[in-house]
Amino acid sequence: MDKMGYPGKTMDRPEFEHPAVEPGDFGAVSRPLSRFQRVSNIPWLRTGGIVTLLVILWEGYARYVANPLMVPSFTETVVSLWQATAHGPLLQRVAVSLRVLLMGYGAGVFLAAVLTTIAVSSRFGADLLSTLASMFNPLPAIALLPLALLWFGLGKGSLVFVIIHSVLWAVALNTHTGFQSVSEALRMTGQNYELRCLRFVLHILIPAAFPSILAGLKIGWAFAWRTEIAAELVFGATTGSGGLGWFIFEARNLLDTASVFAGLISVVVIGLVVENIVFRSIERSTVRKWGMQR
Repeated sequence: MDKMGYPGKTMDRPEFEHPAVEPGDFGAVSRPLSRFQRVSNIPWLRTGGIVTLLVILWEGYARYVANPLMVPSFTETVVSLWQATAHGPLLQRVAVSLRVLLMGYGAGVFLAAVLTTIAVSSRFGADLLSTLASMFNPLPAIALLPLALLWFGLGKGSLVFVIIHSVLWAVALNTHTGFQSVSEALRMTGQNYELRCLRFVLHILIPAAFPSILAGLKIGWAFAWRTEIAAELVFGATTGSGGLGWFIFEARNLLDTASVFAGLISVVVIGLVVENIVFRSIERSTVRKWGMQR
């Protein structure tokens, strides 16, 4: 363009001119990672390193205290865990706990889905969920144990009741929050296709809000698992066969601290397996595959 701004001969600007660079003179665009960097990029190795460090600290502290009744060593705990698994009732107790847990967790997720569907369908439903969550979400599940005993007796029904309470509000609130964050463009798309009520929730809201729903399911699982163990410590045996919490309670009564630690390790291992295998697989096949999460 010329000085008046009209198309014309291009003016030379020496201050912006740079000498040409040969293709081989650009330098290294990328460098290969060192062996340490390659190893540190493997997730299970990083997790294993942290666990190994914790085990070393545990073993060192136990040897320093030198009181197996208070803090058994990691070696003693592993031996007790193996004996309880191979020759003891640990596997049976774990199966009892997981069976009751899945019943309560499934029922809690179902009720959360019903409440959230009602909440997104009408203003009254939204007010209902908000009011109930404000009232009952701060209430600890353990506080309902006396009522559960009166209503359902000493059995699985009581455990399922308190688990439902611990799951319901976490899943419902996270799901409802995810639904509220869905963009108006997606909502209008569903309305243009004449999607209403349940079809609108299934085809528009759930796929768009699935990261929040998955987070709620994780939180609900953690709440349900720890409520299950705590309830079994109070309830004791359910229908003649106790769960993992009862195994820990029995070991405490026998002053078998190594077995107590073995039961606690079982609780931690089951939680890690569910978190890193079940939920991680769902996350990889959904929100990460869809590009909704890094």
